[in-house]
Amino acid sequence: MKKFKLSLASQIFIGLILGIIVGAIFYGNESAQSFLQPFGDIFLRMIKMIVVPIIVSSLIVAVAGVGDLKAVGKLGAKSLSYFVVVTMIAIAVGLISANIIQPGAGVNMNNLEQTDISTYVDTAETKQHESFVDTLVHIVPSNPVKAMVEGDMLAIIFFSVLFGLSIAAIGEKGKPVFRFFQGVAEGMFYLTNMVMKFAPIGVFALIGVTISKFGLESLIPLGKLALSVYGTMIFFVIVILGLIAKFVGFNIFTLIKLLKEELILAFSTASSEAVLPKIMEKMEKAGCPKHIATFVIPTGYSFNLDGSTLYQALAAIFIAQMYGIDLSMYEQITLMLVLMITSKGIAGVPGVSFVVLLATLGTVGIPIEGLAFIAGIDRILDMGRTVVNVIGNSLAAIVISKWEGQFNPPSKKELEQQVS
Repeated sequence: MKKFKLSLASQIFIGLILGIIVGAIFYGNESAQSFLQPFGDIFLRMIKMIVVPIIVSSLIVAVAGVGDLKAVGKLGAKSLSYFVVVTMIAIAVGLISANIIQPGAGVNMNNLEQTDISTYVDTAETKQHESFVDTLVHIVPSNPVKAMVEGDMLAIIFFSVLFGLSIAAIGEKGKPVFRFFQGVAEGMFYLTNMVMKFAPIGVFALIGVTISKFGLESLIPLGKLALSVYGTMIFFVIVILGLIAKFVGFNIFTLIKLLKEELILAFSTASSEAVLPKIMEKMEKAGCPKHIATFVIPTGYSFNLDGSTLYQALAAIFIAQMYGIDLSMYEQITLMLVLMITSKGIAGVPGVSFVVLLATLGTVGIPIEGLAFIAGIDRILDMGRTVVNVIGNSLAAIVISKWEGQFNPPSKKELEQQVS
């Protein structure tokens, strides 16, 4: 008799459903929250524990394998060009959707609960004093170990790329170092698979805490905004990313099936970091060269947050409509350009979507106080944003691989085995 075994995706999905049920049952129960929270925190800490070693070791091995500064520079230029174009499209889709659906029209602010956003305001004020040049300077780490401790992704990528090129440049002398990092990378991916076995419990705890804190009722006053955000994100994934995928000869639904475990996990935890190691691994198996997958995906986590920028555009117009402010076409184009810059300049900051909005709204005369009305459901909206960010960055690896002429997908049968 064949032994019945649930796939990891099924286990995570069951954890998600049970978490929603338990969270709804214990809505507002702080004892239940304090019991569940440690399980979610432990899982997220385990994920953070492996992210930096995987990125450093994988990127060093991948770049050392290429060993060509010109090729790496070309890869970086192509990646950033793609990120800018797709981000602009995401912002435009968010703005168009908000203008068509009008989610903020007729909303009575007296019926909405305000949330304290002072922490985000302080962060935004700090970041607003930093120029674009400051951001570029910050990419170069004065202390690479400190950058790794702080999880400063761009600084980590910068150091890893240069170190990988240096190992390649010294030839035979660099081979022992290369083999060391190769072993570290393989060991860390094995550790990732071990950590993922804890994912269903982590998902159950995190979603349980979220629903217990905010409750499903919190969506009702801002239901039109929530539906607008999720509806627009679904449209963006299926139509916009779907067309991009089709252009490079890949099916967006195949990509979604391939990443089903990671997408459920990303949705449940609202954390892109939670799935970073696995999506790099899966994109390699899908046909992306190691050096492209390990460069494009982590870089995209700072420069290609499609779900976040789409939401920021839609939320900005929602707040304007709520206050009865009619933004002209010029003001909306200005908003698009400012969002484009601010979303890149302060990527990686905790609560990045709120910080970006706070740094942006004032430029077109939208009251930043309006963010206090939507902060209460931000966590629930963040879950959807994270899924779109993961799909967008996974697709980016395929696009850049195809652009470089190095995309080597498995056979149809092998791909079906990976998807199943």
